[in-house]
Amino acid sequence: MMDRRSFMGAIAGGFLAAPLAAEAQPAAKVYRIGSLGNAAPTAPQAIPLWEAFVEGLRERGYVEGQNFVMEYRWTEGRLERSPSLATELVGLKVDLIVAVGTAGARAAKQATGAIPIVMVYVVDPVVAGLVDSLARPGGNLTGVAFGAGLAIVSKHLELLKAAIPKVSRVAVLSDPAHPLDAGYRREAQAAAGVLGVSLQFYEVRDPNELEGAFTGMTKARAGALLGLTQPFAFVHARRIADLAVKSRLPAVFAFRESVEAGGLMAYAANAPDMFRRAATYVDKILKGAKPGDLPVEQPTKFELVINLRTAKALGLTIPPSLLLRADQIIE
Repeated sequence: MMDRRSFMGAIAGGFLAAPLAAEAQPAAKVYRIGSLGNAAPTAPQAIPLWEAFVEGLRERGYVEGQNFVMEYRWTEGRLERSPSLATELVGLKVDLIVAVGTAGARAAKQATGAIPIVMVYVVDPVVAGLVDSLARPGGNLTGVAFGAGLAIVSKHLELLKAAIPKVSRVAVLSDPAHPLDAGYRREAQAAAGVLGVSLQFYEVRDPNELEGAFTGMTKARAGALLGLTQPFAFVHARRIADLAVKSRLPAVFAFRESVEAGGLMAYAANAPDMFRRAATYVDKILKGAKPGDLPVEQPTKFELVINLRTAKALGLTIPPSLLLRADQIIE
């Protein structure tokens, strides 16, 4: 049994020790999250995406500046910059990398086998060799796939044919630096054969080449434009949309952001939702989950967005049957 003097001494000692114990508590960890993207996070088309990502983290208890900070790096659509930027993020000893697009995810994976990677906006991670399978990715990479694989190109061509039934020549903006460019071409050619249209490919690696490409499309009497799911088209969405209208070319794109920038049509998954879902992966991994054990998600809903203002500027009447299929119409 403890006598009264010993008991009071223990209580006093406890009170004195409490502040010291509080002071000795380690500070909460501040996670450093690296971002390897294509467009600057302040670019109009990218702002909603990163806002959705940060909001997704906030919903799970992460507050930017308090328990996590972002390290943004972006290529400006120059995919050859991806490896050096990925190496830079690894050198910063980030806790996790969010890699946007196939080239970014590939560069991040080549740069590190230890730091977890959450991919987003990757069209077909299995074909790209990034994961073993969607169900069991393996390695240090997982995340959210962008679409239904390369077959999305077929859907885009079908929509162009539905909007312009008499179209026979379709110009295609192509970025040969993209890892899946050859696959896109094969898929597009196969779909074109079924739909009875001929394709004219225009390789563009630099924004300074855009004017020349559109001049070539006009001279070749292209009747429409197909923009592939490639970072270059996303980063330069407004300029491409403006040149398409100026060249009188109805265009279908892989990003709804291209339609918001003035393009005619897009058929794509909801990008902000994908970035919000990516935050779920970040949360699980920071809490101890292994990336290779987390199945890759695929979008379950694709949206058809049509810009009627652009249709009017082109002098084009969109068939009512196509308008009825649209999820959103910009008027």
